Amino acid sequence: MATQSPFSFAQNVFANGPTALTPPEWAIDELQRRVVLLLNHVLMQEPQAMARLVQQKGRVLKVQWLQWHLQLRISPAGLFEHVPLGADGDAVDLQLTLTATNPWQVLQPLLDGGKPDVQVQGDVQLAADINWLIDHVRWDIEADLARILGDVAAHMLVDGMQSMVRALRQFAGSVRRPGASTAESAA
Repeated sequence: MATQSPFSFAQNVFANGPTALTPPEWAIDELQRRVVLLLNHVLMQEPQAMARLVQQKGRVLKVQWLQWHLQLRISPAGLFEHVPLGADGDAVDLQLTLTATNPWQVLQPLLDGGKPDVQVQGDVQLAADINWLIDHVRWDIEADLARILGDVAAHMLVDGMQSMVRALRQFAGSVRRPGASTAESAA
């Protein structure tokens, strides 16, 4: 496998401008592996979530948004394993495709406490278990930060982040959405 230097990506961006802003494969792969580590960290704090996933061991889940994807296999321990695209042939048991083409359309429902629009294809029971995880499993970031920073500092940091999210929600609610009528934006 040929490796690509991080400097070649920077040179490509300067040479080709904004059209070259797609990160190299090694960076995408590394980011996906970090996402899997975070997901597993959160799952390990919820034994009930891991118990649900144990029942689905070996199943493959693919999450797709535009050209970006993340493919995961459920391990016998009830955690996720990163599966490079095409490693299992095309044996995907459940595919979740985010239908929004604009990043704002993906973030807006999340900021409102909802879920973005998703097209679901595949196993119904696996889809139900993944939906249960999304609805019930939350990352207790304050507890993780408290182990590093102490209780008071972690509480202050999380409280500050929550204030920023509230301000962002308020700002997002005050900005008129593209395609919304004047009556909708006034409501």
